[in-house]
Amino acid sequence: MRLNKIKVVELFAGVGGFRVGLELSSNKFETIWANQWEPGKKVQHAFDCYVSHFGVSCNHVNEDIANVKHSIPPHNLLVGGFPCQDYSVARTGAQGIEGKKGVLWWHIRDILDLHRPNFIVLENVDRLIKSPGSQRGRDFAIMLRCLNDMGYGVEWRVINAAEYGYAQRRRRVYIVAFRNSTEYFMEIAESVCAKGKDIIYSQQYSKGFFSSIFPTQNKINDNKNSVSWIDEMKYADLIALSNDYTIPLFNSGIMINGQVISGEIIPTECRPVTLREIRHKEPVDEKYFLNGSLKKWQYLKGAKKIPRIRPNGEPYYFSEGGMCFPDDLDKPARTMLTSESSVNRSTHVIEDAVTGRLRLLTPVECERLNGFADDWTNTGMPEKFRYFTMGNALVVPIVEKIGQRLLEIM
Repeated sequence: MRLNKIKVVELFAGVGGFRVGLELSSNKFETIWANQWEPGKKVQHAFDCYVSHFGVSCNHVNEDIANVKHSIPPHNLLVGGFPCQDYSVARTGAQGIEGKKGVLWWHIRDILDLHRPNFIVLENVDRLIKSPGSQRGRDFAIMLRCLNDMGYGVEWRVINAAEYGYAQRRRRVYIVAFRNSTEYFMEIAESVCAKGKDIIYSQQYSKGFFSSIFPTQNKINDNKNSVSWIDEMKYADLIALSNDYTIPLFNSGIMINGQVISGEIIPTECRPVTLREIRHKEPVDEKYFLNGSLKKWQYLKGAKKIPRIRPNGEPYYFSEGGMCFPDDLDKPARTMLTSESSVNRSTHVIEDAVTGRLRLLTPVECERLNGFADDWTNTGMPEKFRYFTMGNALVVPIVEKIGQRLLEIM
């Protein structure tokens, strides 16, 4: 019997993390169009890696999304990870309301406005829900208002992969949106009406998107919850919202019919995979070892209190705490950055399993931290870009669980 495929469009695809996770969860997901473009790069290493795994196709597009967004075919599910930027808006004469920065979000909005897929899954850094520092929550509230105006409900959750058993303490916000014409929207809307803000904390709230795949403790933080409205009754348009929004948002929340309910949830943690478990058991190339003096590394990883001068002449101290050096093998990795393997504070340094000497993580170990197959990025790109792409990637098993949950409700 032929399967009824769920047609997926993958934006800002990188090396294919969303696609890998969805296809691991089920063969019912079919990626019909994907876009990856690294601005300012002559060689598109991430896109080349994507094509090496998924094949050459006219629907694998290596161009600026601004130039190709109108050629995207109709689809059921839109997915993608995109940068956290400034989403403030301004009035621009005859053009109406327009984003000043954060242009990638406005391209996503244009795609949604054209196709209105039933479901959307987006991933971003967790600071999105607190940005900007001067007006916390505004940027995410603008996104929520855009989605509400197009007829979507939204659930979001900040997920630390290590708290749910994976090998990296990588915190990302996952945003799931659903059309108000879907049965799922109707169920959520009914639950919100019945439970109000308690919906965020209730263990009995089994219909929520994240509750069954990323369970939480039944605890309420009375100081970290909010209920607000972002619709036209509260803010006439995006300009008013951009100028006046002041309600804090937290690591979990729901937006239905313009009402936003948010709260700080506590995950039900399970034992994570550790650095020791993902570390090579066999010998690794000599180039990964720290040879010579360790003073530079000890300084970078150590506590500091450095006198500095502000632009206005005012003195202050730059301070940062000490870090474990080398990294604790019996804990999951810290969040991996695009600068992994360079000589800086954030780079992991571990004890080698064979020699006991200190070394960097290998590209394969970095792939394991994100749940990719060994040598996924070994497709001809320079080694520094293998680290770069993993620093940009998402944790594949998180997407796999999201895919399984989507199948239950789509």
